[in-house]
Amino acid sequence: MVVPEGAIVVEVLNKGNYEHWSALVKNYLLAQDLWDVVEATAEPPIAEAEADQFVKAWRKKTAVALHAIQISCGPYAFSVIKEITSAKIAWDTLAEKFKPQPFVPSNSPVQSATSSNNPGYYNDFHQYQPLFDAVWSGDRNKAKEFLILHPNAVRARHPYSNKTALHMAIELEHEHIVEEIVQLMTEEELEIKFLGCTALALAANQGNIKMVECMVRKSKKILTIPIENNNLTPILLACFNEHWDVVRYLYSVTPIEDLMPEKGPYGAGLLCQYICAKNFDMAQELIRRCPQLVLTQDTYGVTPIHALAFLPSAFPSGTHLKFWQQCIYKCIHIDPSRAISDVRLSVQNEGNEEGNRREITWSGMLSPLAKLDTISGAALQMQRELQWFKEVETMVFPKHRDSLNAEYLTSRVLFTKNHKDLVKEGERWMKETATSCTVVGALIITIMFASVFTVPGGNNGETGLPIFLSRKLFMVFIVSDAISLFSSTTSVLMFLGILTSRYAEDDFLKSLPTKMIIGLSTLFISIAAMMVAFSSALFIMIHEQLWIVIPIIFLASVPITLFIWMQFPLLVEIFISTYGSGIFDRKVKQWT
Repeated sequence: MVVPEGAIVVEVLNKGNYEHWSALVKNYLLAQDLWDVVEATAEPPIAEAEADQFVKAWRKKTAVALHAIQISCGPYAFSVIKEITSAKIAWDTLAEKFKPQPFVPSNSPVQSATSSNNPGYYNDFHQYQPLFDAVWSGDRNKAKEFLILHPNAVRARHPYSNKTALHMAIELEHEHIVEEIVQLMTEEELEIKFLGCTALALAANQGNIKMVECMVRKSKKILTIPIENNNLTPILLACFNEHWDVVRYLYSVTPIEDLMPEKGPYGAGLLCQYICAKNFDMAQELIRRCPQLVLTQDTYGVTPIHALAFLPSAFPSGTHLKFWQQCIYKCIHIDPSRAISDVRLSVQNEGNEEGNRREITWSGMLSPLAKLDTISGAALQMQRELQWFKEVETMVFPKHRDSLNAEYLTSRVLFTKNHKDLVKEGERWMKETATSCTVVGALIITIMFASVFTVPGGNNGETGLPIFLSRKLFMVFIVSDAISLFSSTTSVLMFLGILTSRYAEDDFLKSLPTKMIIGLSTLFISIAAMMVAFSSALFIMIHEQLWIVIPIIFLASVPITLFIWMQFPLLVEIFISTYGSGIFDRKVKQWT
Protein backbone atom coordinates (compact mmCIF):
# COMPACT_ATOMS: atom_id res chain seq x y z
CA MET A 1 0.00 0.00 0.00
CA VAL A 2 1.15 3.58 -0.73
CA VAL A 3 2.78 5.19 2.29
CA PRO A 4 1.10 8.49 3.31
CA GLU A 5 3.07 11.66 2.65
CA GLY A 6 5.05 12.66 5.73
CA ALA A 7 5.13 9.14 7.18
CA ILE A 8 8.25 7.98 9.04
CA VAL A 9 8.11 4.35 7.91
CA VAL A 10 8.56 2.64 4.56
CA GLU A 11 5.42 0.51 4.86
CA VAL A 12 2.13 1.14 6.64
CA LEU A 13 1.05 -1.09 9.49
CA ASN A 14 -0.59 -4.47 8.94
CA LYS A 15 -0.74 -7.77 10.78
CA GLY A 16 2.32 -9.07 8.97
CA ASN A 17 4.78 -6.28 9.72
CA TYR A 18 3.93 -5.09 13.22
CA GLU A 19 7.38 -5.96 14.65
CA HIS A 20 9.22 -3.97 11.94
CA TRP A 21 6.75 -1.09 12.00
CA SER A 22 6.79 -0.71 15.79
CA ALA A 23 10.62 -0.78 15.88
CA LEU A 24 10.85 2.03 13.29
CA VAL A 25 8.26 4.20 14.99
CA LYS A 26 9.77 3.62 18.44
CA ASN A 27 13.23 4.65 17.22
CA TYR A 28 11.75 7.79 15.69
CA LEU A 29 9.96 8.70 18.92
CA LEU A 30 13.16 8.10 20.92
CA ALA A 31 15.11 10.34 18.57
CA GLN A 32 12.51 13.09 18.95
CA ASP A 33 12.44 12.70 22.76
CA LEU A 34 8.79 11.61 22.59
CA TRP A 35 8.98 7.99 23.75
CA ASP A 36 8.50 8.89 27.41
CA VAL A 37 4.87 9.97 26.80
CA VAL A 38 4.17 6.60 25.15
CA GLU A 39 5.99 4.49 27.72
CA ALA A 40 4.98 6.40 30.88
CA THR A 41 2.13 5.02 32.97
CA ALA A 42 1.44 8.40 34.56
CA GLU A 43 2.66 11.99 34.49
CA PRO A 44 5.81 12.48 36.68
CA PRO A 45 5.42 14.44 39.93
CA ILE A 46 6.21 18.15 39.70
CA ALA A 47 6.15 21.21 41.91
CA GLU A 48 2.83 22.98 42.20
CA ALA A 49 4.28 26.27 40.97
CA GLU A 50 5.37 24.68 37.70
CA ALA A 51 2.19 22.64 37.21
CA ASP A 52 0.52 24.71 34.49
CA GLN A 53 3.66 25.04 32.39
CA PHE A 54 4.47 21.32 32.69
CA VAL A 55 0.94 20.21 31.78
CA LYS A 56 1.04 22.30 28.61
CA ALA A 57 4.43 20.86 27.62
CA TRP A 58 3.32 17.29 28.39
CA ARG A 59 0.14 17.67 26.32
CA LYS A 60 2.12 19.07 23.43
CA LYS A 61 4.53 16.11 23.47
CA THR A 62 1.59 13.70 23.64
CA ALA A 63 -0.06 15.36 20.63
CA VAL A 64 3.17 15.25 18.59
CA ALA A 65 3.74 11.58 19.44
CA LEU A 66 0.13 10.70 18.62
CA HIS A 67 0.38 12.51 15.29
CA ALA A 68 3.55 10.58 14.41
CA ILE A 69 1.78 7.29 15.13
CA GLN A 70 -1.33 8.29 13.16
CA ILE A 71 0.47 9.31 9.97
CA SER A 72 2.54 6.13 10.00
CA CYS A 73 -0.10 3.46 10.56
CA GLY A 74 -2.13 3.71 7.33
CA PRO A 75 -5.87 4.16 6.74
CA TYR A 76 -7.03 0.79 8.07
CA ALA A 77 -5.13 1.00 11.34
CA PHE A 78 -5.97 4.69 11.67
CA SER A 79 -9.69 3.82 11.65
CA VAL A 80 -9.04 1.87 14.86
CA ILE A 81 -7.43 4.76 16.76
CA LYS A 82 -8.99 7.85 15.16
CA GLU A 83 -11.09 8.61 18.27
CA ILE A 84 -8.18 8.13 20.71
CA THR A 85 -6.48 11.26 22.10
CA SER A 86 -3.67 9.61 24.09
CA ALA A 87 -0.45 8.48 22.41
CA LYS A 88 0.04 5.67 24.96
CA ILE A 89 -3.50 4.31 24.52
CA ALA A 90 -3.17 4.50 20.72
CA TRP A 91 0.14 2.59 20.84
CA ASP A 92 -1.28 -0.10 23.12
CA THR A 93 -4.41 -0.44 20.97
CA LEU A 94 -2.38 -0.99 17.81
CA ALA A 95 -0.26 -3.56 19.61
CA GLU A 96 -3.35 -5.42 20.73
CA LYS A 97 -4.88 -5.40 17.24
CA PHE A 98 -1.83 -6.00 15.04
CA LYS A 99 0.71 -7.85 17.15
CA PRO A 100 1.06 -11.42 15.77
CA GLN A 101 -1.24 -13.92 17.47
CA PRO A 102 -0.57 -17.62 18.01
CA PHE A 103 -0.23 -19.38 14.67
CA VAL A 104 -3.38 -20.64 12.95
CA PRO A 105 -2.83 -23.23 10.20
CA SER A 106 -3.31 -21.76 6.75
CA ASN A 107 -5.38 -24.72 5.61
CA SER A 108 -8.03 -24.15 8.26
CA PRO A 109 -11.46 -23.77 6.69
CA VAL A 110 -12.78 -20.28 6.00
CA GLN A 111 -16.34 -20.12 7.27
CA SER A 112 -19.19 -18.68 5.26
CA ALA A 113 -19.74 -14.95 5.36
CA THR A 114 -23.34 -15.59 6.27
CA SER A 115 -22.58 -18.15 8.93
CA SER A 116 -24.19 -17.58 12.29
CA ASN A 117 -21.06 -18.77 14.04
CA ASN A 118 -18.60 -16.58 12.16
CA PRO A 119 -19.54 -13.28 10.55
CA GLY A 120 -17.08 -13.92 7.72
CA TYR A 121 -13.66 -13.02 9.06
CA TYR A 122 -10.76 -14.94 7.60
CA ASN A 123 -8.60 -16.83 10.07
CA ASP A 124 -5.49 -15.44 8.43
CA PHE A 125 -6.38 -11.96 7.27
CA HIS A 126 -2.83 -11.17 6.20
CA GLN A 127 -3.19 -13.70 3.40
CA TYR A 128 -6.15 -11.75 1.92
CA GLN A 129 -5.16 -8.19 2.71
CA PRO A 130 -3.79 -7.58 -0.83
CA LEU A 131 -7.39 -7.82 -2.09
CA PHE A 132 -8.57 -5.04 0.21
CA ASP A 133 -5.47 -2.99 -0.61
CA ALA A 134 -6.23 -3.34 -4.32
CA VAL A 135 -9.86 -2.33 -3.81
CA TRP A 136 -8.83 0.65 -1.69
CA SER A 137 -6.41 1.92 -4.31
CA GLY A 138 -8.73 1.11 -7.23
CA ASP A 139 -6.33 -1.36 -8.86
CA ARG A 140 -8.60 -3.49 -11.03
CA ASN A 141 -5.94 -5.84 -12.35
CA LYS A 142 -4.52 -6.74 -8.94
CA ALA A 143 -7.99 -7.33 -7.54
CA LYS A 144 -8.93 -9.57 -10.47
CA GLU A 145 -5.70 -11.59 -10.28
CA PHE A 146 -6.10 -12.14 -6.56
CA LEU A 147 -9.73 -13.24 -6.89
CA ILE A 148 -8.84 -15.72 -9.61
CA LEU A 149 -6.21 -17.29 -7.34
CA HIS A 150 -8.43 -17.08 -4.23
CA PRO A 151 -12.10 -17.32 -5.33
CA ASN A 152 -13.33 -17.69 -1.74
CA ALA A 153 -11.98 -14.22 -0.94
CA VAL A 154 -15.22 -12.67 -2.24
CA ARG A 155 -16.82 -13.85 1.02
CA ALA A 156 -14.14 -12.37 3.25
CA ARG A 157 -14.74 -9.41 5.50
CA HIS A 158 -12.29 -6.80 6.61
CA PRO A 159 -11.48 -7.41 10.30
CA TYR A 160 -12.18 -3.82 11.38
CA SER A 161 -14.89 -2.45 9.10
CA ASN A 162 -16.61 -5.86 8.63
CA LYS A 163 -17.12 -5.02 4.94
CA THR A 164 -16.61 -7.42 2.08
CA ALA A 165 -14.49 -6.37 -0.88
CA LEU A 166 -17.69 -5.78 -2.89
CA HIS A 167 -19.21 -3.49 -0.26
CA MET A 168 -15.94 -1.57 -0.01
CA ALA A 169 -15.68 -1.17 -3.80
CA ILE A 170 -19.26 0.13 -3.97
CA GLU A 171 -18.64 2.70 -1.23
CA LEU A 172 -15.49 3.86 -3.02
CA GLU A 173 -17.42 3.90 -6.34
CA HIS A 174 -14.87 1.75 -8.16
CA GLU A 175 -17.28 0.54 -10.86
CA HIS A 176 -14.71 -1.53 -12.76
CA ILE A 177 -13.72 -3.46 -9.63
CA VAL A 178 -17.37 -4.04 -8.75
CA GLU A 179 -17.93 -5.60 -12.17
CA GLU A 180 -14.96 -7.95 -11.74
CA ILE A 181 -16.04 -9.04 -8.25
CA VAL A 182 -19.66 -9.61 -9.30
CA GLN A 183 -18.60 -11.78 -12.24
CA LEU A 184 -16.73 -14.10 -9.87
CA MET A 185 -19.54 -14.29 -7.30
CA THR A 186 -22.46 -16.70 -7.15
CA GLU A 187 -26.07 -15.58 -6.68
CA GLU A 188 -25.93 -16.65 -3.04
CA GLU A 189 -22.78 -14.64 -2.42
CA LEU A 190 -24.52 -11.49 -3.70
CA GLU A 191 -26.91 -11.87 -0.76
CA ILE A 192 -24.10 -11.27 1.78
CA LYS A 193 -24.96 -8.27 3.94
CA PHE A 194 -23.00 -5.53 5.66
CA LEU A 195 -24.88 -4.00 8.60
CA GLY A 196 -28.00 -5.73 7.28
CA CYS A 197 -27.57 -4.19 3.83
CA THR A 198 -26.92 -6.09 0.60
CA ALA A 199 -24.49 -4.78 -1.99
CA LEU A 200 -27.41 -3.95 -4.31
CA ALA A 201 -29.09 -1.90 -1.59
CA LEU A 202 -25.85 0.00 -1.01
CA ALA A 203 -25.46 0.75 -4.73
CA ALA A 204 -29.12 1.81 -5.02
CA ASN A 205 -28.70 4.08 -2.01
CA GLN A 206 -25.76 5.78 -3.74
CA GLY A 207 -27.63 6.01 -7.04
CA ASN A 208 -25.00 4.25 -9.16
CA ILE A 209 -26.99 2.81 -12.05
CA LYS A 210 -24.07 0.89 -13.59
CA MET A 211 -23.34 -1.02 -10.39
CA VAL A 212 -27.04 -1.76 -9.94
CA GLU A 213 -27.41 -3.11 -13.47
CA CYS A 214 -24.29 -5.24 -13.05
CA MET A 215 -25.64 -6.98 -9.94
CA VAL A 216 -29.22 -7.36 -11.18
CA ARG A 217 -28.00 -9.11 -14.33
CA LYS A 218 -26.28 -11.62 -12.07
CA SER A 219 -29.25 -12.24 -9.76
CA LYS A 220 -32.83 -10.98 -9.55
CA LYS A 221 -33.37 -12.58 -6.15
CA ILE A 222 -31.60 -9.66 -4.47
CA LEU A 223 -34.20 -7.18 -5.79
CA THR A 224 -36.57 -7.90 -2.92
CA ILE A 225 -34.12 -8.42 -0.04
CA PRO A 226 -34.83 -5.60 2.45
CA ILE A 227 -32.45 -3.90 4.86
CA GLU A 228 -32.75 -5.50 8.28
CA ASN A 229 -33.11 -2.37 10.41
CA ASN A 230 -35.74 -0.45 8.39
CA ASN A 231 -37.24 -3.10 6.09
CA LEU A 232 -36.58 -1.06 2.93
CA THR A 233 -35.85 -2.75 -0.39
CA PRO A 234 -33.26 -1.38 -2.88
CA ILE A 235 -35.91 0.35 -4.99
CA LEU A 236 -37.34 2.10 -1.90
CA LEU A 237 -33.86 3.26 -0.90
CA ALA A 238 -33.40 4.76 -4.35
CA CYS A 239 -36.78 6.51 -3.99
CA PHE A 240 -35.86 7.99 -0.61
CA ASN A 241 -32.68 9.44 -2.12
CA GLU A 242 -34.46 10.54 -5.33
CA HIS A 243 -32.31 8.47 -7.67
CA TRP A 244 -35.09 8.18 -10.23
CA ASP A 245 -32.99 6.63 -12.98
CA VAL A 246 -32.20 3.76 -10.61
CA VAL A 247 -35.85 3.58 -9.54
CA ARG A 248 -37.09 3.28 -13.12
CA TYR A 249 -34.59 0.55 -13.90
CA LEU A 250 -35.33 -1.46 -10.75
CA TYR A 251 -39.07 -1.12 -11.37
CA SER A 252 -38.67 -2.39 -14.92
CA VAL A 253 -36.88 -5.57 -13.76
CA THR A 254 -38.94 -6.24 -10.61
CA PRO A 255 -41.72 -8.82 -11.14
CA ILE A 256 -45.12 -7.29 -10.35
CA GLU A 257 -45.85 -10.32 -8.15
CA ASP A 258 -43.18 -9.10 -5.72
CA LEU A 259 -45.06 -5.81 -5.30
CA MET A 260 -48.42 -7.38 -4.48
CA PRO A 261 -49.87 -6.73 -0.97
CA GLU A 262 -49.49 -10.38 -0.01
CA LYS A 263 -45.73 -10.09 -0.52
CA GLY A 264 -45.43 -7.37 2.11
CA PRO A 265 -45.58 -3.57 2.38
CA TYR A 266 -43.01 -2.96 -0.36
CA GLY A 267 -45.44 -2.26 -3.22
CA ALA A 268 -47.49 0.14 -1.11
CA GLY A 269 -44.30 1.83 0.06
CA LEU A 270 -43.19 2.31 -3.54
CA LEU A 271 -46.56 3.81 -4.48
CA CYS A 272 -46.44 6.17 -1.49
CA GLN A 273 -42.97 7.32 -2.53
CA TYR A 274 -44.18 7.96 -6.09
CA ILE A 275 -47.05 10.07 -4.74
CA CYS A 276 -44.92 12.03 -2.26
CA ALA A 277 -42.43 12.82 -5.02
CA LYS A 278 -45.31 13.83 -7.35
CA ASN A 279 -44.29 11.22 -9.90
CA PHE A 280 -47.91 10.60 -10.80
CA ASP A 281 -47.12 8.96 -14.13
CA MET A 282 -45.19 6.20 -12.35
CA ALA A 283 -47.86 5.99 -9.64
CA GLN A 284 -50.61 5.61 -12.24
CA GLU A 285 -48.70 2.84 -13.99
CA LEU A 286 -48.22 0.95 -10.72
CA ILE A 287 -51.91 1.36 -9.78
CA ARG A 288 -52.93 0.12 -13.22
CA ARG A 289 -50.89 -3.04 -12.74
CA CYS A 290 -51.79 -3.53 -9.08
CA PRO A 291 -54.90 -1.58 -7.99
CA GLN A 292 -55.01 -3.37 -4.61
CA LEU A 293 -52.06 -1.25 -3.43
CA VAL A 294 -54.25 1.86 -3.08
CA LEU A 295 -55.50 0.79 0.36
CA THR A 296 -52.46 -1.22 1.47
CA GLN A 297 -50.26 0.06 4.29
CA ASP A 298 -46.54 0.53 3.80
CA THR A 299 -43.80 -0.19 6.36
CA TYR A 300 -44.79 2.91 8.35
CA GLY A 301 -48.53 2.17 8.35
CA VAL A 302 -49.35 4.79 5.68
CA THR A 303 -51.58 3.97 2.72
CA PRO A 304 -51.25 5.66 -0.69
CA ILE A 305 -54.65 7.28 -0.08
CA HIS A 306 -53.27 8.92 3.07
CA ALA A 307 -50.14 10.02 1.20
CA LEU A 308 -52.31 11.64 -1.46
CA ALA A 309 -54.53 13.30 1.14
CA PHE A 310 -51.51 15.00 2.71
CA LEU A 311 -50.48 16.45 -0.66
CA PRO A 312 -53.18 19.07 -1.41
CA SER A 313 -50.80 21.22 -3.42
CA ALA A 314 -50.81 18.53 -6.11
CA PHE A 315 -54.33 19.55 -7.14
CA PRO A 316 -55.76 22.93 -8.16
CA SER A 317 -58.60 22.48 -5.65
CA GLY A 318 -56.03 22.26 -2.88
CA THR A 319 -54.26 25.50 -3.76
CA HIS A 320 -55.14 29.19 -3.82
CA LEU A 321 -56.36 29.96 -7.36
CA LYS A 322 -56.84 33.30 -9.02
CA PHE A 323 -60.37 34.37 -9.92
CA TRP A 324 -60.21 33.34 -13.58
CA GLN A 325 -58.52 30.06 -12.64
CA GLN A 326 -61.37 29.27 -10.24
CA CYS A 327 -63.91 29.84 -13.02
CA ILE A 328 -62.10 27.43 -15.34
CA TYR A 329 -61.55 24.81 -12.65
CA LYS A 330 -65.18 24.83 -11.51
CA CYS A 331 -66.27 24.13 -15.08
CA ILE A 332 -64.41 20.81 -15.06
CA HIS A 333 -66.97 18.06 -14.64
CA ILE A 334 -66.09 14.90 -12.75
CA ASP A 335 -68.42 11.96 -13.16
CA PRO A 336 -68.84 10.30 -9.76
CA SER A 337 -69.51 6.97 -11.43
CA ARG A 338 -66.01 6.98 -12.92
CA ALA A 339 -64.25 7.68 -9.64
CA ILE A 340 -61.94 5.03 -8.28
CA SER A 341 -64.17 2.33 -6.89
CA ASP A 342 -61.80 1.59 -4.05
CA VAL A 343 -62.54 4.97 -2.52
CA ARG A 344 -66.06 3.75 -1.73
CA LEU A 345 -64.58 1.43 0.83
CA SER A 346 -63.79 4.37 3.07
CA VAL A 347 -67.49 5.20 3.31
CA GLN A 348 -68.10 1.83 4.90
CA ASN A 349 -66.43 3.16 8.02
CA GLU A 350 -69.57 5.22 8.70
CA GLY A 351 -71.44 2.10 9.64
CA ASN A 352 -68.61 0.78 11.72
CA GLU A 353 -68.09 1.82 15.33
CA GLU A 354 -64.31 1.96 15.05
CA GLY A 355 -64.59 3.86 11.79
CA ASN A 356 -66.81 6.48 13.40
CA ARG A 357 -64.35 6.95 16.24
CA ARG A 358 -61.46 7.27 13.82
CA GLU A 359 -63.34 9.72 11.63
CA ILE A 360 -64.43 12.03 14.45
CA THR A 361 -60.94 11.87 16.00
CA TRP A 362 -59.31 12.85 12.71
CA SER A 363 -61.70 15.79 12.45
CA GLY A 364 -60.36 17.05 15.78
CA MET A 365 -56.79 17.13 14.50
CA LEU A 366 -55.18 20.20 12.96
CA SER A 367 -55.07 20.18 9.17
CA PRO A 368 -51.69 19.90 7.41
CA LEU A 369 -49.76 23.17 7.14
CA ALA A 370 -49.73 22.91 3.34
CA LYS A 371 -53.55 22.91 3.34
CA LEU A 372 -53.89 25.82 5.80
CA ASP A 373 -51.40 27.92 3.83
CA THR A 374 -53.87 28.09 0.93
CA ILE A 375 -56.35 30.05 3.11
CA SER A 376 -55.87 33.78 3.79
CA GLY A 377 -55.58 34.74 7.44
CA ALA A 378 -55.61 32.71 10.62
CA ALA A 379 -59.28 33.54 11.28
CA LEU A 380 -60.37 31.99 7.98
CA GLN A 381 -58.13 29.02 8.65
CA MET A 382 -59.89 28.53 11.97
CA GLN A 383 -63.25 28.90 10.24
CA ARG A 384 -62.30 26.17 7.76
CA GLU A 385 -61.22 23.89 10.60
CA LEU A 386 -64.57 24.43 12.34
CA GLN A 387 -66.47 23.79 9.13
CA TRP A 388 -64.56 20.56 8.64
CA PHE A 389 -65.32 19.50 12.21
CA LYS A 390 -69.02 20.31 11.86
CA GLU A 391 -69.30 18.50 8.52
CA VAL A 392 -67.70 15.35 9.87
CA GLU A 393 -69.82 15.57 13.01
CA THR A 394 -72.99 15.46 10.92
CA MET A 395 -71.77 12.27 9.20
CA VAL A 396 -71.13 10.42 12.46
CA PHE A 397 -73.82 8.66 14.44
CA PRO A 398 -74.90 10.85 17.40
CA LYS A 399 -73.96 8.17 19.93
CA HIS A 400 -70.36 8.26 18.71
CA ARG A 401 -69.89 12.04 18.82
CA ASP A 402 -68.78 11.95 22.44
CA SER A 403 -66.57 8.86 22.06
CA LEU A 404 -63.16 8.96 23.71
CA ASN A 405 -59.84 8.42 21.98
CA ALA A 406 -56.78 6.62 23.37
CA GLU A 407 -56.06 9.65 25.58
CA TYR A 408 -59.63 9.67 26.94
CA LEU A 409 -60.50 12.91 25.15
CA THR A 410 -63.68 13.66 23.23
CA SER A 411 -63.41 15.01 19.72
CA ARG A 412 -64.43 18.50 20.87
CA VAL A 413 -61.84 18.59 23.64
CA LEU A 414 -59.22 17.30 21.22
CA PHE A 415 -60.24 19.98 18.71
CA THR A 416 -59.88 22.72 21.34
CA LYS A 417 -56.51 21.35 22.47
CA ASN A 418 -55.06 21.17 18.96
CA HIS A 419 -56.41 24.53 17.81
CA LYS A 420 -55.70 26.79 20.77
CA ASP A 421 -52.72 28.38 19.01
CA LEU A 422 -54.73 28.89 15.84
CA VAL A 423 -57.49 30.59 17.86
CA LYS A 424 -54.93 33.03 19.29
CA GLU A 425 -53.55 33.72 15.83
CA GLY A 426 -57.06 34.22 14.47
CA GLU A 427 -57.89 36.64 17.27
CA ARG A 428 -54.73 38.64 16.61
CA TRP A 429 -55.41 38.73 12.86
CA MET A 430 -59.00 39.88 13.38
CA LYS A 431 -58.01 42.60 15.86
CA GLU A 432 -55.20 43.94 13.68
CA THR A 433 -57.47 44.09 10.63
CA ALA A 434 -60.32 45.67 12.59
CA THR A 435 -58.03 48.25 14.19
CA SER A 436 -56.62 49.38 10.84
CA CYS A 437 -60.07 49.62 9.27
CA THR A 438 -61.48 51.47 12.30
CA VAL A 439 -58.86 54.19 11.90
CA VAL A 440 -59.75 54.62 8.23
CA GLY A 441 -63.48 54.66 8.98
CA ALA A 442 -63.07 57.23 11.75
CA LEU A 443 -61.15 59.55 9.42
CA ILE A 444 -63.89 59.29 6.79
CA ILE A 445 -66.57 60.10 9.40
CA THR A 446 -64.65 63.22 10.46
CA ILE A 447 -64.17 64.43 6.90
CA MET A 448 -67.71 63.77 5.67
CA PHE A 449 -69.34 65.24 8.78
CA ALA A 450 -67.35 68.46 8.39
CA SER A 451 -68.03 68.72 4.66
CA VAL A 452 -71.78 69.12 5.29
CA PHE A 453 -71.14 72.46 6.99
CA THR A 454 -68.58 73.63 4.43
CA VAL A 455 -70.46 72.95 1.21
CA PRO A 456 -68.87 73.99 -2.11
CA GLY A 457 -69.68 77.61 -3.01
CA GLY A 458 -70.74 78.50 0.53
CA ASN A 459 -74.16 79.59 1.83
CA ASN A 460 -76.44 82.51 1.02
CA GLY A 461 -75.89 85.20 3.66
CA GLU A 462 -79.59 86.08 3.85
CA THR A 463 -81.30 82.67 3.69
CA GLY A 464 -78.46 80.45 4.92
CA LEU A 465 -79.11 78.01 2.07
CA PRO A 466 -76.28 76.71 -0.12
CA ILE A 467 -75.64 78.87 -3.16
CA PHE A 468 -75.50 75.88 -5.58
CA LEU A 469 -78.55 74.17 -4.09
CA SER A 470 -80.40 74.32 -7.40
CA ARG A 471 -77.74 72.41 -9.30
CA LYS A 472 -78.12 68.64 -9.81
CA LEU A 473 -74.46 68.00 -9.04
CA PHE A 474 -74.97 69.58 -5.64
CA MET A 475 -77.60 66.96 -4.84
CA VAL A 476 -75.11 64.30 -5.94
CA PHE A 477 -72.64 65.82 -3.49
CA ILE A 478 -75.13 65.80 -0.61
CA VAL A 479 -76.36 62.26 -1.23
CA SER A 480 -72.87 60.79 -1.64
CA ASP A 481 -71.71 62.66 1.47
CA ALA A 482 -74.59 61.19 3.48
CA ILE A 483 -73.99 57.68 2.13
CA SER A 484 -70.30 57.92 2.95
CA LEU A 485 -71.02 59.17 6.47
CA PHE A 486 -73.61 56.51 7.27
CA SER A 487 -71.67 53.61 5.75
CA SER A 488 -68.42 54.60 7.46
CA THR A 489 -70.26 54.87 10.78
CA THR A 490 -71.70 51.38 10.24
CA SER A 491 -68.25 50.11 9.34
CA VAL A 492 -66.69 51.51 12.51
CA LEU A 493 -69.45 49.97 14.63
CA MET A 494 -68.88 46.56 13.03
CA PHE A 495 -65.15 46.72 13.61
CA LEU A 496 -65.72 47.80 17.21
CA GLY A 497 -67.91 44.73 17.56
CA ILE A 498 -65.01 42.61 16.35
CA LEU A 499 -62.59 44.26 18.77
CA THR A 500 -64.89 43.64 21.73
CA SER A 501 -65.80 40.06 20.80
CA ARG A 502 -65.07 37.23 23.26
CA TYR A 503 -63.36 35.19 20.50
CA ALA A 504 -64.84 31.81 21.37
CA GLU A 505 -64.17 29.00 18.91
CA ASP A 506 -67.69 29.05 17.46
CA ASP A 507 -67.47 32.83 16.89
CA PHE A 508 -65.07 32.14 14.03
CA LEU A 509 -67.72 30.11 12.23
CA LYS A 510 -70.33 32.81 11.51
CA SER A 511 -70.31 35.75 13.93
CA LEU A 512 -66.85 37.21 13.34
CA PRO A 513 -66.76 36.58 9.55
CA THR A 514 -70.20 38.20 9.16
CA LYS A 515 -69.06 41.31 11.05
CA MET A 516 -65.93 41.43 8.91
CA ILE A 517 -67.99 41.14 5.71
CA ILE A 518 -70.32 43.98 6.75
CA GLY A 519 -67.42 46.12 7.97
CA LEU A 520 -65.34 45.74 4.80
CA SER A 521 -68.38 46.21 2.53
CA THR A 522 -69.54 49.41 4.21
CA LEU A 523 -65.98 50.72 4.36
CA PHE A 524 -65.65 50.19 0.62
CA ILE A 525 -68.97 51.96 0.02
CA SER A 526 -67.92 54.89 2.22
CA ILE A 527 -64.61 55.32 0.37
CA ALA A 528 -66.35 55.17 -3.02
CA ALA A 529 -69.06 57.65 -1.91
CA MET A 530 -66.41 59.98 -0.47
CA MET A 531 -64.60 60.06 -3.83
CA VAL A 532 -67.89 60.75 -5.62
CA ALA A 533 -68.63 63.62 -3.21
CA PHE A 534 -65.15 65.05 -3.75
CA SER A 535 -65.43 64.81 -7.54
CA SER A 536 -68.90 66.39 -7.65
CA ALA A 537 -67.78 69.26 -5.40
CA LEU A 538 -64.76 69.88 -7.59
CA PHE A 539 -66.89 69.86 -10.75
CA ILE A 540 -69.37 72.33 -9.21
CA MET A 541 -66.65 74.85 -8.41
CA ILE A 542 -64.50 74.71 -11.57
CA HIS A 543 -66.74 73.02 -14.14
CA GLU A 544 -65.59 75.43 -16.85
CA GLN A 545 -61.98 74.21 -16.63
CA LEU A 546 -62.36 70.60 -17.71
CA TRP A 547 -58.65 70.18 -18.47
CA ILE A 548 -58.02 70.25 -14.72
CA VAL A 549 -61.22 68.60 -13.49
CA ILE A 550 -61.05 65.41 -15.55
CA PRO A 551 -57.48 64.39 -14.51
CA ILE A 552 -58.31 65.08 -10.85
CA ILE A 553 -61.47 62.98 -11.06
CA PHE A 554 -59.43 60.23 -12.70
CA LEU A 555 -56.93 60.37 -9.83
CA ALA A 556 -59.82 60.20 -7.36
CA SER A 557 -60.63 56.75 -8.71
CA VAL A 558 -57.17 55.45 -7.76
CA PRO A 559 -57.99 54.83 -4.05
CA ILE A 560 -61.12 52.90 -5.04
CA THR A 561 -59.13 50.81 -7.49
CA LEU A 562 -56.45 50.08 -4.91
CA PHE A 563 -59.04 49.05 -2.34
CA ILE A 564 -60.68 46.71 -4.84
CA TRP A 565 -57.33 45.23 -5.80
CA MET A 566 -56.08 44.66 -2.25
CA GLN A 567 -59.19 44.08 -0.11
CA PHE A 568 -61.98 42.97 -2.42
CA PRO A 569 -60.52 39.44 -2.98
CA LEU A 570 -60.41 39.00 0.80
CA LEU A 571 -64.01 40.15 1.08
CA VAL A 572 -65.10 37.69 -1.62
CA GLU A 573 -63.15 34.88 0.01
CA ILE A 574 -64.73 35.52 3.42
CA PHE A 575 -68.21 35.63 1.87
CA ILE A 576 -67.75 32.38 -0.07
CA SER A 577 -66.19 30.66 2.92
CA THR A 578 -69.04 31.75 5.21
CA TYR A 579 -72.11 31.51 2.97
CA GLY A 580 -70.89 29.35 0.10
CA SER A 581 -71.43 25.62 -0.43
CA GLY A 582 -70.22 23.22 2.25
CA ILE A 583 -66.87 21.46 2.21
CA PHE A 584 -68.25 18.22 0.78
CA ASP A 585 -70.80 19.82 -1.53
CA ARG A 586 -68.29 20.44 -4.32
CA LYS A 587 -68.12 18.98 -7.82
CA VAL A 588 -68.62 15.39 -6.68
CA LYS A 589 -71.84 14.51 -4.88
CA GLN A 590 -71.81 12.56 -1.65
CA TRP A 591 -72.44 8.84 -1.85
CA THR A 592 -75.97 7.81 -1.01
